Amino acid sequence: MKAIVITTPGDPEVLQLQEVEDPQIKDDEVLIRVEATALNRADTVQRKGSYPTPKGASPYPGLECSGTIESVGKNVSRWKVGDQVCALLSGGGYAEKVAVPAGQVLSVPPGISLKDAASFPEVACTVWSTIFMTSRLSAGETLLIHGGSSGIGTFAIQIAKYRGSRVFVTAGNEVKLAFCKGIGADVGINYKTEDFVARVKEETGGQGVDVILDCMGASYYQKNLESLNFDGRLFIIGFQGGVSTEFDLRPLVGKRLTVQGAGLRNRSPENKAFIINEVEKNVWPAIAEGKVKPVVYKTFPLSQAAEGHRLMESNQHIGKILLFP
Repeated sequence: MKAIVITTPGDPEVLQLQEVEDPQIKDDEVLIRVEATALNRADTVQRKGSYPTPKGASPYPGLECSGTIESVGKNVSRWKVGDQVCALLSGGGYAEKVAVPAGQVLSVPPGISLKDAASFPEVACTVWSTIFMTSRLSAGETLLIHGGSSGIGTFAIQIAKYRGSRVFVTAGNEVKLAFCKGIGADVGINYKTEDFVARVKEETGGQGVDVILDCMGASYYQKNLESLNFDGRLFIIGFQGGVSTEFDLRPLVGKRLTVQGAGLRNRSPENKAFIINEVEKNVWPAIAEGKVKPVVYKTFPLSQAAEGHRLMESNQHIGKILLFP
């Protein structure tokens, strides 16, 4: 098969389409012929050499895909050859075929094309496992999403609104903020021209938000604590603003705050299967109802993966970028 190989850590041009061995499936896995894969920020970090693949995972990038099942392991009962599915991967999505544990596979949601289904697994599992399963965001609470126009952001806006929350987002320009409002965000904050702490306080009568989904890390840490309401929860999923900082602990104690963090890729197959099951029960119905829609900004052929990475790193996109083998 053909796959995108990271020939050496570096800039996007190190991504090269090469002929490689087909993956071999284990007894509890399925082999998917890939229809589409989606880019994630983690792929760009892996390309630079800073995000090693988990033990036993495919060396090729790609954390999600959609496609058709070509073969099934002998212990797999739910899936059969020919099923149209999407899947959460530990790697290997930038290829024509990928082996994946059966517990990380989902049926394509009703009304969604096979290609567009590739835009859902990583964002759905990330958002559901963080702000819902862990931070327990509930109806009537307020959520602040940093990077509201990202793939995770555009998904989080829609599912949080579906479940009855008031949604605030930050983004870097008015076009992105307008898009976020168009899919349900209540308050848009331009982080380049506004102080998001002041705006959050103004919009909440001085109280702050209940939950924050943060991709920035160190650079926003203190401001995030200041933006939270009593009993607020900060969930960190990325470090685009650095990994270490000095901060004032008093808001943490004074407001009974909780700081949480998690990644998805290095979780056990059992843990991923549990998250997939929760996503199927809680998120897939919202997609089937048309309340959560795929947000696909641009598509590229697999051979142009480097162009996809350049677009992602330019931060010009809104939503997801897909690759088609």
